[in-house]
Amino acid sequence: MLSEAEIIFRLVLGAILGGVIGFERQVHGRQAGFRTQLIVCVASVLVMIVSEYYHHLSVMNPSYVRVDPGRIAAGAITGIGFIGAGAILKMGVTIQGLTTAACLWMVSAIGLAVGAGLYIAGTAASALTLFSLLVLRVIERRMSKLAFKFITITTDEGIAEEEIGSVFKAHDSRTVSTDYERDLLKGEITYNITISLKHDAPMKTILNELSSIKSVKKIAIKG
Repeated sequence: MLSEAEIIFRLVLGAILGGVIGFERQVHGRQAGFRTQLIVCVASVLVMIVSEYYHHLSVMNPSYVRVDPGRIAAGAITGIGFIGAGAILKMGVTIQGLTTAACLWMVSAIGLAVGAGLYIAGTAASALTLFSLLVLRVIERRMSKLAFKFITITTDEGIAEEEIGSVFKAHDSRTVSTDYERDLLKGEITYNITISLKHDAPMKTILNELSSIKSVKKIAIKG
C-alpha cells in the first residue's frame, strides 16, 4: 500500500514532467498547451495509483473483486485518443496538430509510468520527448524536402497539355498526378494537378507563367 507521501510525490512528479512538455507546446502556440498537458499527465498518474490500489485490495482480501491494473490503465490511453483527435485540425489541404496529439499520448504514457513507480522510465521518456521537440525541430527545418502543391487550371478545349507541363519542368518540378474534368456545355477542361518541387520554388512566378498561356481561364494553387 502506498503511503500518502509517495502518492503526493508521484502526482507532483507527473505534474512537472507533463508541465515541461506542455510549456514547450504553449510557447509554440499549439492547441494543447501547458495546462492541458499537465492535467493529462497528472490524471494518468492518478489512474495508475487507483488501479494499483484496487489491485492491492484484491490481493490482500481474496473475497474482494479481483481487478486487473492493466485494464484501467488501458482505459486511460483510450480516453486520450478522443482528446488527441480534438487537437488535430484540417486546414485546407494541410493537417495541423499531429505532434501535439502525439505529445498528449506521450504525457499520458509518462503519467502511467510515474504512477506505477517507474520514475526513471517516465523521466527518460520526458527527456526524449523534449529532445525531439526542441533539437530535432531545428534539424528538420534544415533538411531539404519536397513541397507538394495542388493546382487547378481551367482552360479551353484547344490547349495542349504539354504546354502546361513545360511550365512545371522549367522550374525543376515533377507532376505527381493529373485528374481531368470536361464541361461539354462551356467547352472547358479542368486539370487538377499535383506537383512536387523544392520548398523555395517561386510559386508566384509559376502562377504568372501559367496565366500567360492564352487559353487558360482560371488558376488556383493550394498547398
